[in-house]
Amino acid sequence: MGEAGLLLFSAVAFCLIMAVAWQMQRITGNDGWADVFWSYGVGVTGIGVVLMSPGASPSRRWLIATMLAAWSLRLGTHILLRTLKSHDDPRYADLRKEWGDHAPWRMFLFLQSQAVAGWVLVSCIYIAVSRQGEELDIFDHAGAFIMVIAIAGEAIADRQLRDFARNNANRGKVCDVGLWRWSRHPNYFFEWLGWVSYAVVAVGSLLPYGWLALAAPTIMYILLRHVSGVPPLEKHMLRSRGEAFREYQRRTSIFFPVPPSAY
Repeated sequence: MGEAGLLLFSAVAFCLIMAVAWQMQRITGNDGWADVFWSYGVGVTGIGVVLMSPGASPSRRWLIATMLAAWSLRLGTHILLRTLKSHDDPRYADLRKEWGDHAPWRMFLFLQSQAVAGWVLVSCIYIAVSRQGEELDIFDHAGAFIMVIAIAGEAIADRQLRDFARNNANRGKVCDVGLWRWSRHPNYFFEWLGWVSYAVVAVGSLLPYGWLALAAPTIMYILLRHVSGVPPLEKHMLRSRGEAFREYQRRTSIFFPVPPSAY
């Protein structure tokens, strides 16, 4: 399969995955399934593209596939377990209320837009795995190191939030322990950082289009910081925690980790 055919196949596959996610939402009444399908979908589609990439270095092919599999399995499984325990995702619930009677088809289109964003990410992964050079170099090792930090950081942030929520003494309070003292959304920050890793691998290429892989961290920053991540979650936290969350906002960085004393 040629380059154009491979990318077209991945686009169609991702749109079908998110169409199934939409149907799963309707059957279960739980919108959290969208993020489960998206996380696993990026992994499955991306790994397929990586393994079928024509002319890619075998060592780089397996490095990128391993990075992507580790990220997808950790995030997808974390969201899956959370979805199985919860009734709905408040971010999507707010959207459905806003859309009213048009919610089903608006949600379908919204999930298809997520498929487009996911396809762009997969295309950036393709750029990274297809760059010149048979042997792994400093850019490959740096990208892998960043991914390890990103996966570990996001896992730690998720664990700290889960442990905080399980403590009945913290009911109604805002989690401000560990990484959550440095950032109001450390899990989103490390999620973004993971996509920086592919850009680092890709820019080691002598080919001009290697820089196009910077689209991955750029898109993820826009989505997480300004669209579907931080804004709806902060709105929900203000509604549920009120003044406690406003005080948390005043003393804690919104996205990038900053020591409380410096902030």
